[in-house]
Amino acid sequence: MAEPADPALPPAREVLPRAAERYFDTAADVSPVLVVMGARQTGKSTLVRTLAPDRDRPYFSLDDFEIRSQAQSDPDSLARRAPRITLDEVQRAPDLLLAIKRAVDEAPIRTPGQFVLTGSANLLTMRKVSESLAGRATYVSLWPLTHREQLGLGATGIWDALLAAPSPEWFDIVRDDPTPATNWRELARRGGLPTPAHWLDSTEQRTVWWRSYVQTYLERDLRDLTAVGNLTDFRRLMRAVCLRLGSLVNQTELGRDVGMAQPQVHRYLDLLETSFQLVRLPAYAVNRTKRLLKTPKAYWSDTGLALFLAGESRPGGAHLENIILGDLMAWRDASAAQAEVMYWRTTAGHEVDFVVESEGRLLPIEVKATKRPSHKLAANIATFMEEYPDKCDGGLLLHCGTETQWIARNVLAAPWWKVV
Repeated sequence: MAEPADPALPPAREVLPRAAERYFDTAADVSPVLVVMGARQTGKSTLVRTLAPDRDRPYFSLDDFEIRSQAQSDPDSLARRAPRITLDEVQRAPDLLLAIKRAVDEAPIRTPGQFVLTGSANLLTMRKVSESLAGRATYVSLWPLTHREQLGLGATGIWDALLAAPSPEWFDIVRDDPTPATNWRELARRGGLPTPAHWLDSTEQRTVWWRSYVQTYLERDLRDLTAVGNLTDFRRLMRAVCLRLGSLVNQTELGRDVGMAQPQVHRYLDLLETSFQLVRLPAYAVNRTKRLLKTPKAYWSDTGLALFLAGESRPGGAHLENIILGDLMAWRDASAAQAEVMYWRTTAGHEVDFVVESEGRLLPIEVKATKRPSHKLAANIATFMEEYPDKCDGGLLLHCGTETQWIARNVLAAPWWKVV
């Protein structure tokens, strides 16, 4: 049976406001260089041109052959073409960052927001880039459109309100939220990349677009980062990861399934993470060092793209988890507050999908693709709260139904669309 149409989503095709806009404005007032990072086609260029319009500063993209040639042959002249300048896709010419460093250091007075840069890679992990911008840059990560951004609200979920309130107040906060119900499977199929999510109307159009996206990513974006000897192997690994959303990252097992040595799997996973495709979710532990030693879980930056790569048409529970995680990541990176998003798992088999740590407080979150959450589904959250009573006074179970109710002591079951 076909999924019903989603009446909550507006048919308009205007540029959608982004939650990151609030952090963009703050960050631009802090450092001479503002770097907006994110996967290809998340809307970085649109964001910087909207918030730092051409009339205030010239805009140059290194996707343009002439601009890229100048960046490679005479980067200093490009960096000094105007007092304030926006440069798009800077990972395509890493030496340009040295010219930007010189322009910043030689200025008589540091000018906040002198340079606005974008990149389809995590520039903090690229040694030449991170060293050039050290102490000079503030970073903003732009994730695919969240549920509320697609509704035109320019927001992420109500995480700030929930974390600021004691758990007994959560029921009223969630109940009073006016966000309309949304078909989560349709949301997962569309994903959050602006073109397929907001501009394309049919599954066929989106399939063609994703095919082109993957081809461009493999043939250009990867080559901007490093040489990949076998693109067929790389794509096979992408498919294997997308078939295991929400699972622990076992590099040996992945290598065995795709016929690849573990060191090569390790290298390719690093590339996927650097280019904002793969999301490796760390495990929560009180000892922060232990978090680095525990096996992460694998998710994808965009659910629509993950479904395409996996060759799947019907989203499952892991895709609903991925939607929630995408919102949490967008919230985390658009907030000035320090927050971390993790998962929790014990040797006894207890597991909580997501744990948010913010200002010493822990919020455990379980995600279930059911319309009738039962008391039993709160057991792992209850175990987590018993383990960390000083930091955690409540938990959330997000589901696909319509009822908001307490299903266990301090465990609130809420429709996912009321929170995300």
